[in-house]
Amino acid sequence: MSESTGQDRVALQQQPIDASELIRLVRGSEDGAIVTFDGFVRDHSHGRATKYLEYEAYESMALGKMKEIVSQLHERYAIHRVAMVHRLGHLEVGETSVFIAVSAAHRGAAFDACRHAIDTLKKTVPIWKKEFFEDGAVWADGELPPAPPGAKSAS
Repeated sequence: MSESTGQDRVALQQQPIDASELIRLVRGSEDGAIVTFDGFVRDHSHGRATKYLEYEAYESMALGKMKEIVSQLHERYAIHRVAMVHRLGHLEVGETSVFIAVSAAHRGAAFDACRHAIDTLKKTVPIWKKEFFEDGAVWADGELPPAPPGAKSAS
């Protein structure tokens, strides 16, 4: 599921994210900076080894919320273009789950907008992450406390 508005791109996709393509998309001759955020699957969570992650979304609502975020970025910051892509489905350790690129004439606006974009996405967009470990799996709900020693995880 993807949508381009003007020169922005907002998408949810099953296939790997091509960061280079998104950077090229937002780059313009009037720009002096592109700031990116590359969120990827790490090999641990709360002291436990991560095997892989799965992401699910309420896709139409998630895409709508992502478009709202991009609109807010244009209203609040002196930026030119935004690419915001989140991957869904099965992701292995090291694979990119979310990538955001923001272009602007000056780095300050690009940094501020990129930070606002990821923080707002994490708080408001209906995308859910399930973390798989050797001893089970758990749906992540923001920042989770570490599992108590000897505790079984939900499957």
